[in-house]
Amino acid sequence: MKFCLLTISFSIALVSCTGTRPQILGIKEGRLYACPKTPNCVSSFEDPKDSEHFREALPFKGDAKQAIENLKKKIESYPRAEIITLESNYIYAEFTSLLFRFVDDVEFYVDEKNKKLHFRSASRLGKGDLGVNRKRIEALLKDLEI
Repeated sequence: MKFCLLTISFSIALVSCTGTRPQILGIKEGRLYACPKTPNCVSSFEDPKDSEHFREALPFKGDAKQAIENLKKKIESYPRAEIITLESNYIYAEFTSLLFRFVDDVEFYVDEKNKKLHFRSASRLGKGDLGVNRKRIEALLKDLEI
């Protein structure tokens, strides 16, 4: 009986870590939404003086369609990553952690006019992330052929 209660409690805890999908996603006026004040977000649209949240956008030479396709393939190679929205210049994906099933919301916007790949990666819950969002962005952008 004690084991059953423990198993049920643990299962509920795992499910509750996913949170609900944010309402502030997507592109508005040529930008992704700003990071919250918490340190568990990184974005190319933040103030460059904000070293906690800012990371420079990735320049690219090709066209938006090819950049999105290459990025899509890279995201799909990650375990527990699911692309939710795929458009000609935008990708929204959810990355779920293995242990506690925390969900991070990750967006990419290809600004073809300025030839930049912008991004925003934010934890859905909590305040800290031990640098997971920044590390993920660095890994996704590393060796990305666009």
